[in-house]
Amino acid sequence: MDTVPRGRAAAGGRRGGLRGVAGDGRARPGGGDELWAGGRGPAGRGVLELHATGRGAAAGRGRGLGPGRGRGPRHGDAGPGDAAQRDAGAAGAARGCPGPLPLPGALPGAGPAPRGIRRRPPACPGHTGWYLCTASNEVNSHTSEPVYLDIVYGPDEPAISVEPFSPEQGGFSAGEREDVVLSCLAPSNPPSRYVWLHNGTQVHVGQTYVIAAIARAQAGTYTCLAENTHLQTRTQATIVLTVYYPPAGSPSCSALATGDLQDVALRCRWLGGFPLAQLRWVGSLEEEKEEEEEGVMGTSFSMATRIQPGAATRNGSSFSCLASHPALPQGAACGTTLWVPPGSPTCAAAATKGDEYVMLQCRWEGGTPPVTLQWRDGGGRALGDPTPSTAVLVLSTEGSLGGREFVCAAAHPLRAPGADCRLRLEVPDLEAASEVAVLEGGEALLTCRQRGTSARLSATVAWYDPREREVTQGLAKYRLEQGEAWLNLTVLDAEWPGDGGIYRCTATNAVGTASLPVRLRVDRYPAPPNVTISKLRYTRARTEVQLEWRTQGTGNLTGFVVQRRQTKKPLREAPSPWETAAGNIEPHSRDRRLGGLDPAVLYAFRVLAVNHRTAGHPSEVQTPAEPPFEAYPAVTGAAVAGMLVATAASLLAVRCIARHRETLPRLHDLLFRTAGPGAQEPVDTPEDAEAAASGEEETAPAPGEVPAPSTAAEPLSAPPGTADDPPADVTITATATP
Repeated sequence: MDTVPRGRAAAGGRRGGLRGVAGDGRARPGGGDELWAGGRGPAGRGVLELHATGRGAAAGRGRGLGPGRGRGPRHGDAGPGDAAQRDAGAAGAARGCPGPLPLPGALPGAGPAPRGIRRRPPACPGHTGWYLCTASNEVNSHTSEPVYLDIVYGPDEPAISVEPFSPEQGGFSAGEREDVVLSCLAPSNPPSRYVWLHNGTQVHVGQTYVIAAIARAQAGTYTCLAENTHLQTRTQATIVLTVYYPPAGSPSCSALATGDLQDVALRCRWLGGFPLAQLRWVGSLEEEKEEEEEGVMGTSFSMATRIQPGAATRNGSSFSCLASHPALPQGAACGTTLWVPPGSPTCAAAATKGDEYVMLQCRWEGGTPPVTLQWRDGGGRALGDPTPSTAVLVLSTEGSLGGREFVCAAAHPLRAPGADCRLRLEVPDLEAASEVAVLEGGEALLTCRQRGTSARLSATVAWYDPREREVTQGLAKYRLEQGEAWLNLTVLDAEWPGDGGIYRCTATNAVGTASLPVRLRVDRYPAPPNVTISKLRYTRARTEVQLEWRTQGTGNLTGFVVQRRQTKKPLREAPSPWETAAGNIEPHSRDRRLGGLDPAVLYAFRVLAVNHRTAGHPSEVQTPAEPPFEAYPAVTGAAVAGMLVATAASLLAVRCIARHRETLPRLHDLLFRTAGPGAQEPVDTPEDAEAAASGEEETAPAPGEVPAPSTAAEPLSAPPGTADDPPADVTITATATP
């Protein structure tokens, strides 16, 4: 059997045709071409069947179908177009082509033919597959080798699918940061080559294009270009992909007073994003039902405003603004609660530097919406514009502000009766004691305080001493202590009468000046008792005196003072002043030894009693007395000492005479020979004993001799004036030391 191609151009300019079996056993007609089959059978009447074999192939019956040249796909194997054959069937159905070739019974005009059969169905993608030709008669039948019919076609119009699937008018949409998958399908044999274009620029090659975390800049047109590289044909399809992104941040809610401060304007804003966010105000459940029935509730884009009547709104009511956006599945919301702040407004006044202007300030913070404040004068005339929470009014001090009253009026939609605070500008009102008394040497505290409404306007407070000199910090005599509305003056170590007098406290503000006098009375301590000197005497050297005194009368005292001065001065000179010889003497002392005197100068002394700083009357003036005579003890001591020295000297002289008899024989005899003639002289020393023994030997007569009588006897002592040796004089001198 010979396969004869009779091709013609395919629709849309695609070329096709039956390529014949060629060397691979395939017949490749173009899609839409006619398929011709013919043959010559044996003599006689026979049946030619063309039938399909293998998977998905159609067959016919004929006669004379023989093997083609070469060896193509084996019968029973999957054809090279099997993977695309299912798509080919779908493409054929889309083209209006039938499926596989029908069986003989279904072929129009099927039946035996003497010279063969010819069928002309249009070539469609569904005709792809293996075919066999079987010729049979009553005697025999013969089947040809299988032939694979491959239909070349396409590409068809591409079909683009988007995941996640979110179609909209004119295209598809996706949320920002989502993963988007674009798929393209264009039936073709051979399979199509796909190219993706974004806004005309190639971005991907392949059937599927995945956009991870899509950004708003990736929105636009996406084109799928399908190409049949065998036929050199192309088709394309384009979609519009819109990327939705929400506004930045979150919606913001606010509430403002409106309608002459009788209503509340609820405002919700959330600008930006694509598309614009939809906003809607909702209140409590009951209010929502009433609004739905009345048709009040509505939706706005980017900004939504709702007017809520203040008289119909309870304090503490809550309202919410609901926001929806395609890129936010959960949506967003903001809310506000309407409430009135507790309390009332507060007013204060302050002066600028130099007291050129006075600034009135009114504050009442809190609340939703905020409280509206406005200054008015005493007659109710408005001064300045109304402002929320804080109102400031600046006044010039050139005009007369003293005694003027100003009112700060407060209004809130949820509070029917308004509130206010009042402020009166006045000169400072001072408060101080009219007189302060203090004892000499103590500390006097003078207080000065502002009172009343004048304390709201700051003032400069100062003190002036009795000489109209301003008292400042750093003076040793005074100490200042200052507070917010007071200034205290302390007079240190008060002296009488120098620190007494009229002190003045002044306060000056931007409105005027006030002054208040305070008298300080410095009292002295009571006089101490009188003092009398009981003893005042020099010592022997006249450089010190011993002073004793006593008190007379009653009274408190804290010590004594002793004064002195020189007494002998020429008549022309004034007496020298008194000088303190001893001070700070304890109150229990009654005597004092004073030194440092000049013996050649005569001094006078007096004593004063002291009670703190009050000195009593001085005692009588006295000069020191001479010390008493004290020579008798010295003379007595000198006499006793002289007697002892004389006794010692006498004993030494007697001993010396006794030892030196030869030198002083007469004195020796006078002291030691007091007995009569013949009496033996006492022997006091060994030398005397030897002398006596030798004398006896010389005068003793020989035995038997009679001693011759003595012609004259030797006297014991020579009479006075007859001695050969001169008399010895002994002088004893005794000296007494005082």
